[in-house]
Amino acid sequence: MGIATEKLRLSEISPRIMQSEIRSMTVECDRLGGVNLAQGVCDTEVPSVVIESAIKAIHDGHNIYTRMDGLTPLRESIARKMAHYNGIHVDPESEVLVTSGATAGLYAACLALFDPGDEVVLFEPFYGYHVNTLLSLRMQPKAVPMAMHTWEIDFGVLRAAITPRTRAIIVNSPSNPCGKVFSRAEFEKIAALADEHDLFLLTDEIYEYFLFDGREHISPASLPGMAERTITISGLSKTFSITGWRIGYLAADKRWLGSIAYFHDLTYVCAPTPFQYGSVTGLVELPDNFYLQLATEYQAKRDMLCSALQDVGFTPSIPQGAYYVLADVSAVPGATAREKARNLLAQTGVAGVAGTAFFTGGRGEEIMRFCFAKRDEDLQRACDALRSYRI
Repeated sequence: MGIATEKLRLSEISPRIMQSEIRSMTVECDRLGGVNLAQGVCDTEVPSVVIESAIKAIHDGHNIYTRMDGLTPLRESIARKMAHYNGIHVDPESEVLVTSGATAGLYAACLALFDPGDEVVLFEPFYGYHVNTLLSLRMQPKAVPMAMHTWEIDFGVLRAAITPRTRAIIVNSPSNPCGKVFSRAEFEKIAALADEHDLFLLTDEIYEYFLFDGREHISPASLPGMAERTITISGLSKTFSITGWRIGYLAADKRWLGSIAYFHDLTYVCAPTPFQYGSVTGLVELPDNFYLQLATEYQAKRDMLCSALQDVGFTPSIPQGAYYVLADVSAVPGATAREKARNLLAQTGVAGVAGTAFFTGGRGEEIMRFCFAKRDEDLQRACDALRSYRI
Protein backbone atom coordinates (compact mmCIF):
# COMPACT_ATOMS: atom_id res chain seq x y z
CA MET A 1 0.00 0.00 0.00
CA GLY A 2 1.41 3.38 -1.01
CA ILE A 3 1.71 6.43 1.18
CA ALA A 4 -0.74 9.27 0.53
CA THR A 5 1.97 11.92 0.32
CA GLU A 6 -0.50 14.77 -0.11
CA LYS A 7 -1.67 14.16 3.48
CA LEU A 8 1.20 12.33 5.17
CA ARG A 9 3.61 15.22 5.04
CA LEU A 10 5.32 17.80 7.21
CA SER A 11 3.69 21.17 7.74
CA GLU A 12 4.60 24.00 5.38
CA ILE A 13 6.61 25.75 8.10
CA SER A 14 8.67 22.68 9.13
CA PRO A 15 11.43 23.06 6.51
CA ARG A 16 12.13 26.56 7.87
CA ILE A 17 12.45 25.38 11.48
CA MET A 18 15.65 23.35 11.51
CA GLN A 19 18.05 22.42 14.30
CA SER A 20 19.89 25.57 15.24
CA GLU A 21 23.48 26.00 14.11
CA ILE A 22 24.34 26.27 17.81
CA ARG A 23 23.04 22.78 18.50
CA SER A 24 24.65 21.22 15.44
CA MET A 25 28.05 22.68 16.35
CA THR A 26 27.64 21.31 19.87
CA VAL A 27 27.05 17.82 18.45
CA GLU A 28 30.12 18.08 16.22
CA CYS A 29 32.26 19.45 19.06
CA ASP A 30 31.22 16.58 21.33
CA ARG A 31 32.08 14.09 18.60
CA LEU A 32 35.59 15.55 18.34
CA GLY A 33 36.09 16.00 22.07
CA GLY A 34 36.69 19.73 21.66
CA VAL A 35 35.97 22.77 23.81
CA ASN A 36 32.43 23.96 23.22
CA LEU A 37 32.30 27.75 22.94
CA ALA A 38 29.30 27.42 20.63
CA GLN A 39 26.40 26.85 23.00
CA GLY A 40 25.59 29.02 26.03
CA VAL A 41 25.50 26.03 28.35
CA CYS A 42 27.01 28.00 31.24
CA ASP A 43 28.88 25.13 32.87
CA THR A 44 30.20 27.18 35.78
CA GLU A 45 29.45 26.25 39.39
CA VAL A 46 25.89 26.29 40.75
CA PRO A 47 25.53 28.01 44.15
CA SER A 48 25.51 25.27 46.80
CA VAL A 49 22.40 26.61 48.55
CA VAL A 50 20.46 26.27 45.30
CA ILE A 51 21.53 22.64 44.81
CA GLU A 52 20.94 21.65 48.43
CA SER A 53 17.48 23.20 48.46
CA ALA A 54 16.44 21.37 45.27
CA ILE A 55 17.69 18.05 46.65
CA LYS A 56 15.85 18.63 49.92
CA ALA A 57 12.66 19.39 47.98
CA ILE A 58 12.92 16.03 46.21
CA HIS A 59 13.45 14.16 49.48
CA ASP A 60 10.61 16.11 51.10
CA GLY A 61 8.21 14.89 48.41
CA HIS A 62 7.82 18.08 46.39
CA ASN A 63 7.66 16.20 43.11
CA ILE A 64 4.16 16.90 41.79
CA TYR A 65 2.77 19.74 39.68
CA THR A 66 2.76 23.23 41.10
CA ARG A 67 0.08 25.80 40.49
CA MET A 68 -0.21 26.80 36.85
CA ASP A 69 1.68 30.04 37.53
CA GLY A 70 4.35 28.49 39.77
CA LEU A 71 5.09 28.22 43.48
CA THR A 72 3.75 31.14 45.50
CA PRO A 73 7.04 31.66 47.41
CA LEU A 74 8.92 31.79 44.09
CA ARG A 75 6.54 34.30 42.52
CA GLU A 76 6.78 36.42 45.67
CA SER A 77 10.59 36.24 45.59
CA ILE A 78 10.63 37.21 41.91
CA ALA A 79 8.35 40.19 42.62
CA ARG A 80 10.66 41.38 45.43
CA LYS A 81 13.70 40.96 43.21
CA MET A 82 12.05 42.91 40.36
CA ALA A 83 11.17 45.79 42.69
CA HIS A 84 14.67 45.85 44.17
CA TYR A 85 16.77 45.39 41.04
CA ASN A 86 14.59 46.26 38.04
CA GLY A 87 12.44 49.03 39.49
CA ILE A 88 9.30 47.16 38.39
CA HIS A 89 6.43 46.69 40.83
CA VAL A 90 4.23 43.68 40.12
CA ASP A 91 1.59 41.70 41.99
CA PRO A 92 2.91 38.15 42.50
CA GLU A 93 -0.65 36.79 42.48
CA SER A 94 -1.73 38.22 39.14
CA GLU A 95 1.31 39.57 37.26
CA VAL A 96 4.09 36.97 37.63
CA LEU A 97 4.36 33.60 35.87
CA VAL A 98 7.07 30.98 36.48
CA THR A 99 7.96 29.46 33.11
CA SER A 100 9.92 26.47 31.82
CA GLY A 101 12.82 28.70 30.90
CA ALA A 102 12.72 32.15 29.34
CA THR A 103 12.17 30.59 25.91
CA ALA A 104 8.89 29.10 27.13
CA GLY A 105 7.85 32.52 28.39
CA LEU A 106 8.38 34.06 24.96
CA TYR A 107 6.52 31.21 23.25
CA ALA A 108 3.51 31.43 25.58
CA ALA A 109 3.40 35.22 25.27
CA CYS A 110 3.39 35.05 21.47
CA LEU A 111 0.62 32.42 21.51
CA ALA A 112 -1.49 34.57 23.80
CA LEU A 113 -0.95 37.98 22.23
CA PHE A 114 -0.44 37.59 18.49
CA ASP A 115 -2.13 36.13 15.42
CA PRO A 116 -0.74 34.50 12.28
CA GLY A 117 0.50 37.16 9.90
CA ASP A 118 1.25 39.71 12.62
CA GLU A 119 4.63 41.40 12.30
CA VAL A 120 7.14 41.67 15.13
CA VAL A 121 10.23 43.86 14.85
CA LEU A 122 13.53 42.76 16.40
CA PHE A 123 17.12 43.91 16.19
CA GLU A 124 19.86 42.22 14.16
CA PRO A 125 22.02 40.41 15.14
CA PHE A 126 19.29 38.44 16.86
CA TYR A 127 18.91 35.30 18.94
CA GLY A 128 17.75 32.60 16.54
CA TYR A 129 15.13 31.18 18.91
CA HIS A 130 13.33 34.54 18.85
CA VAL A 131 13.00 34.42 15.07
CA ASN A 132 12.09 30.72 14.96
CA THR A 133 9.44 31.17 17.64
CA LEU A 134 7.77 33.81 15.49
CA LEU A 135 8.07 31.73 12.33
CA SER A 136 6.68 28.60 14.00
CA LEU A 137 3.57 30.59 14.96
CA ARG A 138 3.17 31.85 11.38
CA MET A 139 4.13 35.38 12.34
CA GLN A 140 6.43 37.67 10.40
CA PRO A 141 9.73 38.70 12.02
CA LYS A 142 11.20 41.95 10.68
CA ALA A 143 14.88 42.43 11.43
CA VAL A 144 16.28 45.94 11.93
CA PRO A 145 20.07 45.80 11.39
CA MET A 146 22.30 47.52 13.92
CA ALA A 147 25.59 49.01 12.79
CA MET A 148 28.18 46.27 12.52
CA HIS A 149 30.62 46.14 15.46
CA THR A 150 29.31 49.28 17.21
CA TRP A 151 25.74 47.90 17.32
CA GLU A 152 24.25 51.37 17.18
CA ILE A 153 20.56 51.70 16.26
CA ASP A 154 19.36 53.74 13.30
CA PHE A 155 16.00 54.90 14.64
CA GLY A 156 14.95 56.02 11.18
CA VAL A 157 15.30 52.42 9.98
CA LEU A 158 13.44 51.20 13.05
CA ARG A 159 10.56 53.60 12.42
CA ALA A 160 10.42 52.58 8.75
CA ALA A 161 10.13 48.90 9.75
CA ILE A 162 6.86 49.54 11.60
CA THR A 163 3.74 48.98 9.49
CA PRO A 164 0.01 48.74 10.23
CA ARG A 165 0.53 44.97 10.76
CA THR A 166 3.26 45.46 13.39
CA ARG A 167 2.17 44.30 16.85
CA ALA A 168 5.37 44.33 18.90
CA ILE A 169 9.08 45.00 19.22
CA ILE A 170 11.41 42.43 20.82
CA VAL A 171 14.51 43.68 22.63
CA ASN A 172 17.20 41.44 24.13
CA SER A 173 19.42 43.37 26.56
CA PRO A 174 22.13 42.46 27.36
CA SER A 175 22.12 40.95 23.91
CA ASN A 176 22.84 37.48 22.66
CA PRO A 177 24.91 37.36 20.43
CA CYS A 178 26.63 40.78 20.32
CA GLY A 179 26.66 41.74 24.01
CA LYS A 180 25.01 45.13 23.47
CA VAL A 181 23.54 46.71 26.60
CA PHE A 182 20.77 49.07 25.53
CA SER A 183 21.04 52.48 27.17
CA ARG A 184 18.27 54.36 28.95
CA ALA A 185 18.19 56.86 26.08
CA GLU A 186 17.76 54.06 23.52
CA PHE A 187 14.97 52.46 25.52
CA GLU A 188 13.23 55.81 25.88
CA LYS A 189 13.21 56.20 22.09
CA ILE A 190 11.98 52.62 21.62
CA ALA A 191 9.30 53.22 24.25
CA ALA A 192 8.16 56.37 22.46
CA LEU A 193 7.76 54.43 19.21
CA ALA A 194 5.87 51.65 20.99
CA ASP A 195 3.53 54.20 22.50
CA GLU A 196 3.07 56.10 19.22
CA HIS A 197 2.18 52.94 17.29
CA ASP A 198 0.41 51.15 20.18
CA LEU A 199 2.81 48.20 20.24
CA PHE A 200 3.74 45.61 22.81
CA LEU A 201 7.38 45.55 23.91
CA LEU A 202 8.73 42.10 24.71
CA THR A 203 12.02 42.19 26.59
CA ASP A 204 14.37 39.25 27.02
CA GLU A 205 16.44 40.18 30.09
CA ILE A 206 17.94 36.77 30.87
CA TYR A 207 21.50 38.23 31.01
CA GLU A 208 20.51 41.16 33.24
CA TYR A 209 23.32 40.59 35.77
CA PHE A 210 26.08 40.07 33.21
CA LEU A 211 27.16 43.71 32.91
CA PHE A 212 30.69 44.92 32.23
CA ASP A 213 32.69 48.12 32.64
CA GLY A 214 30.18 49.64 35.05
CA ARG A 215 27.16 49.49 32.74
CA GLU A 216 23.62 49.70 34.07
CA HIS A 217 20.75 47.34 33.26
CA ILE A 218 17.55 49.13 32.28
CA SER A 219 14.20 47.32 32.34
CA PRO A 220 11.80 49.09 29.94
CA ALA A 221 8.78 48.25 32.12
CA SER A 222 10.26 50.63 34.72
CA LEU A 223 9.97 53.59 32.33
CA PRO A 224 6.95 55.91 32.69
CA GLY A 225 3.84 54.51 31.02
CA MET A 226 5.53 51.30 29.80
CA ALA A 227 4.40 48.73 32.39
CA GLU A 228 1.05 48.12 30.72
CA ARG A 229 2.51 47.32 27.29
CA THR A 230 5.78 45.57 28.31
CA ILE A 231 6.16 41.81 28.71
CA THR A 232 9.29 41.30 30.81
CA ILE A 233 10.91 37.89 30.32
CA SER A 234 13.88 36.64 32.33
CA GLY A 235 14.96 33.67 34.41
CA LEU A 236 17.51 32.09 36.70
CA SER A 237 19.12 29.68 34.22
CA LYS A 238 22.12 31.87 33.49
CA THR A 239 22.44 33.66 36.83
CA PHE A 240 22.56 30.43 38.87
CA SER A 241 24.22 28.33 36.09
CA ILE A 242 21.19 26.01 35.92
CA THR A 243 20.33 26.10 32.22
CA GLY A 244 19.13 22.49 32.31
CA TRP A 245 16.69 23.16 35.15
CA ARG A 246 14.41 25.30 32.92
CA ILE A 247 13.47 28.01 35.41
CA GLY A 248 12.33 31.24 33.81
CA TYR A 249 9.71 33.82 34.58
CA LEU A 250 7.54 36.42 32.95
CA ALA A 251 5.95 39.57 34.35
CA ALA A 252 3.12 41.47 32.68
CA ASP A 253 0.02 43.49 33.37
CA LYS A 254 -2.74 41.22 34.70
CA ARG A 255 -4.79 41.86 31.54
CA TRP A 256 -2.23 39.80 29.61
CA LEU A 257 -0.74 37.51 32.26
CA GLY A 258 -3.74 35.20 32.68
CA SER A 259 -3.94 34.21 29.03
CA ILE A 260 -0.17 33.83 28.78
CA ALA A 261 -0.30 31.49 31.78
CA TYR A 262 -3.02 29.38 30.12
CA PHE A 263 -0.89 28.85 27.03
CA HIS A 264 2.16 28.03 29.15
CA ASP A 265 0.07 25.45 31.01
CA LEU A 266 -1.10 23.98 27.70
CA THR A 267 2.41 23.55 26.30
CA TYR A 268 4.61 23.01 29.38
CA VAL A 269 2.24 22.49 32.38
CA CYS A 270 4.77 23.91 34.86
CA ALA A 271 8.46 24.33 35.50
CA PRO A 272 10.06 21.41 37.44
CA THR A 273 8.82 21.61 41.02
CA PRO A 274 12.01 20.73 42.98
CA PHE A 275 13.97 23.21 40.92
CA GLN A 276 11.45 25.92 41.72
CA TYR A 277 12.17 25.30 45.42
CA GLY A 278 15.92 25.54 44.78
CA SER A 279 15.37 28.82 42.95
CA VAL A 280 13.40 30.30 45.85
CA THR A 281 16.33 29.61 48.16
CA GLY A 282 18.77 31.22 45.76
CA LEU A 283 16.71 34.38 45.46
CA VAL A 284 16.17 34.62 49.22
CA GLU A 285 19.61 33.70 50.54
CA LEU A 286 22.16 34.92 48.00
CA PRO A 287 23.27 38.49 48.81
CA ASP A 288 23.62 41.41 46.39
CA ASN A 289 27.37 40.82 46.40
CA PHE A 290 26.81 37.46 44.68
CA TYR A 291 25.49 39.26 41.61
CA LEU A 292 28.24 41.89 41.66
CA GLN A 293 30.87 39.17 41.87
CA LEU A 294 29.19 37.35 38.99
CA ALA A 295 29.68 40.39 36.76
CA THR A 296 33.31 40.75 37.89
CA GLU A 297 34.11 37.10 37.20
CA TYR A 298 32.50 37.15 33.77
CA GLN A 299 34.23 40.37 32.79
CA ALA A 300 37.52 38.59 33.50
CA LYS A 301 36.40 35.68 31.31
CA ARG A 302 35.45 38.13 28.57
CA ASP A 303 38.87 39.74 28.73
CA MET A 304 40.62 36.37 28.67
CA LEU A 305 38.82 35.25 25.52
CA CYS A 306 38.97 38.60 23.71
CA SER A 307 42.73 38.77 24.34
CA ALA A 308 43.22 35.35 22.74
CA LEU A 309 41.02 36.25 19.77
CA GLN A 310 42.95 39.48 19.30
CA ASP A 311 46.28 37.64 19.49
CA VAL A 312 45.35 35.23 16.72
CA GLY A 313 43.98 37.97 14.46
CA PHE A 314 40.26 37.40 15.04
CA THR A 315 39.31 40.96 15.92
CA PRO A 316 36.53 40.84 18.52
CA SER A 317 33.67 43.28 19.07
CA ILE A 318 34.10 43.76 22.82
CA PRO A 319 30.75 42.90 24.47
CA GLN A 320 29.20 45.24 27.02
CA GLY A 321 27.27 42.42 28.68
CA ALA A 322 25.93 38.82 28.40
CA TYR A 323 28.60 36.15 27.82
CA TYR A 324 29.22 35.97 24.10
CA VAL A 325 31.61 37.72 21.75
CA LEU A 326 31.39 38.17 18.00
CA ALA A 327 34.75 38.09 16.22
CA ASP A 328 35.98 38.62 12.66
CA VAL A 329 37.16 35.26 11.31
CA SER A 330 37.54 36.31 7.68
CA ALA A 331 41.08 34.87 7.67
CA VAL A 332 39.84 31.32 8.37
CA PRO A 333 39.54 29.18 5.21
CA GLY A 334 36.04 28.55 3.96
CA ALA A 335 33.59 30.02 1.47
CA THR A 336 30.89 30.46 4.10
CA ALA A 337 30.73 31.17 7.82
CA ARG A 338 29.54 27.61 8.37
CA GLU A 339 32.60 26.22 6.60
CA LYS A 340 34.86 28.56 8.56
CA ALA A 341 33.36 27.40 11.86
CA ARG A 342 33.90 23.75 10.98
CA ASN A 343 37.42 24.35 9.74
CA LEU A 344 38.34 26.16 12.94
CA LEU A 345 36.87 23.35 15.04
CA ALA A 346 38.76 20.72 13.04
CA GLN A 347 42.08 22.57 13.38
CA THR A 348 41.87 23.84 16.97
CA GLY A 349 39.20 21.77 18.73
CA VAL A 350 37.35 24.99 19.60
CA ALA A 351 33.71 25.28 18.57
CA GLY A 352 32.03 28.58 17.76
CA VAL A 353 28.90 29.44 15.81
CA ALA A 354 28.72 30.79 12.27
CA GLY A 355 27.68 34.43 12.30
CA THR A 356 24.98 33.82 9.71
CA ALA A 357 22.91 32.18 12.47
CA PHE A 358 22.25 35.68 13.83
CA PHE A 359 21.77 37.72 10.65
CA THR A 360 19.63 37.90 7.52
CA GLY A 361 20.42 38.89 3.96
CA GLY A 362 23.85 37.28 3.76
CA ARG A 363 25.35 39.28 6.64
CA GLY A 364 27.59 37.54 9.15
CA GLU A 365 29.61 35.39 6.73
CA GLU A 366 32.90 36.72 8.16
CA ILE A 367 31.86 36.45 11.82
CA MET A 368 31.72 33.78 14.50
CA ARG A 369 30.17 33.83 17.96
CA PHE A 370 32.09 32.42 20.92
CA CYS A 371 30.68 31.82 24.41
CA PHE A 372 32.84 32.45 27.49
CA ALA A 373 30.49 30.99 30.12
CA LYS A 374 33.03 28.28 30.91
CA ARG A 375 35.10 27.18 33.86
CA ASP A 376 38.39 29.06 33.81
CA GLU A 377 40.44 25.94 33.09
CA ASP A 378 38.27 25.06 30.07
CA LEU A 379 38.29 28.63 28.81
CA GLN A 380 42.08 28.76 29.18
CA ARG A 381 42.37 25.52 27.20
CA ALA A 382 40.28 27.08 24.42
CA CYS A 383 42.38 30.25 24.48
CA ASP A 384 45.61 28.25 24.24
CA ALA A 385 44.20 26.28 21.31
CA LEU A 386 43.14 29.45 19.52
CA ARG A 387 46.56 31.03 20.01
CA SER A 388 48.16 27.97 18.42
CA TYR A 389 46.14 28.51 15.24
CA ARG A 390 48.15 29.73 12.26
CA ILE A 391 46.40 31.86 9.68
